[in-house]
Amino acid sequence: MYFHGTSTVNEKGHLEIGGVDTVALAEQYGTPLYVYDVALIKERARGFCKTFEDLQVKAQVAYASKAFSSIAMFQLIEEEGLSLDVVSGGELYTALTAGFPVERIHFHGNNKSQHEIEMALKAGIGCFVVDNFYELTLLEETCRDLQIKTNILIRVTPGIEAHTHDYILTGQEDSKFGFDLQSGQADEAIKLIQTFEYVSLLGIHSHIGSQIFETTGFVMAAEKLLEKVKTWKEELNYIPKVLNLGGGFGIRYTAEDDPIPVADYVKEIVSVVKSKVDEMKIELPEIWIEPGRSLVGDAGTTLYSIGSRKEIPNVRKYVAVDGGMSDNIRPALYEAKYEAILANRVNDTKDEVVSIAGKCCESGDMLIWDLPLPKSSSDDILAVFCTGAYGYSMANNYNRIPRPPVLFVENGNIDLVVKRETYEDIIKLDLPMKQTIQQK
Repeated sequence: MYFHGTSTVNEKGHLEIGGVDTVALAEQYGTPLYVYDVALIKERARGFCKTFEDLQVKAQVAYASKAFSSIAMFQLIEEEGLSLDVVSGGELYTALTAGFPVERIHFHGNNKSQHEIEMALKAGIGCFVVDNFYELTLLEETCRDLQIKTNILIRVTPGIEAHTHDYILTGQEDSKFGFDLQSGQADEAIKLIQTFEYVSLLGIHSHIGSQIFETTGFVMAAEKLLEKVKTWKEELNYIPKVLNLGGGFGIRYTAEDDPIPVADYVKEIVSVVKSKVDEMKIELPEIWIEPGRSLVGDAGTTLYSIGSRKEIPNVRKYVAVDGGMSDNIRPALYEAKYEAILANRVNDTKDEVVSIAGKCCESGDMLIWDLPLPKSSSDDILAVFCTGAYGYSMANNYNRIPRPPVLFVENGNIDLVVKRETYEDIIKLDLPMKQTIQQK
């Protein structure tokens, strides 16, 4: 049995996280229920920061908040001294409401609206990460109208393909994200910014993918970017003050995954950047990274109540739970794989193989295929591991199913940080049809 963080088995044979019995949590708060191991999030955050400190490199570690956004999550990240990557007005609003230091907020996104740009400028955020020429022009014009100056990074696609799922590749040449390095788009963007009065180019950004288990892609991307910097220095008299190499550091979802320690990513990135800038005889840029999944992914566990059962002789046994693609759509989107146990019977013998079905009215709503478990009944609680990233943040109301609550647990303490949605919440934005008689 592989456990993450503070997860363990107590004297009752129950799964315990953060010193709290998960079966008791399910009884008190209901299911489905997201449970976060706060100590593990802190450990990961401190691991990234300490590695940079040990290497004596000026850096920023920015939490990629799309993995999981909430007021409490942003407050936790702020306490750990991290910066914050947001990609929408909603994430920015949450950060501002949480009191997150605006100077440590970075605003990403490939199609920011006028309203979002104005909102961020008026808040005084640290920088924008700009994806395209449309946004460059819009940002300069908006800054001029508001008489506000701002810093930006330009996102470039270095042409590196990470070893990951096709749907979450973002750094290759053919991508909806960023200025292409190969065709000269990035060069033209720098030239355009150099004519601007209100927008200043702080540095460059790249992100090569997600759930990456090796450092090769990051090394190749850094080398390619710094080779381009050499050209920019000679032809455009431009040297970036910041080099942001994004995130995508992998975690262990199942026994098939073999992630490396977070420190190894940082050490490899710093090593190649130092080597290249020494060759170029330029000042070492500030290095930024953007971990999201690697901070919260395996810190999250979802608890479900087991419900119906269907057995097809000599074919398959289906066991249904009271959630599914409404609280974890990743298996349906990416064929993502998970491990799970019965939280109330951890030590029992696994005497059957079942497939875990969700309750949504879709044949594709399957959470886990072919999972070894003790023979279960409707009294059992299923704990699905590593749901901390893109579980709640991609949760939805398909079939008008309310979204689950979120708990933080640490040292025996329980903190309800997101309430369970109610049926009243589901319909609160609905309006009745107008009873208007059309006259001919």
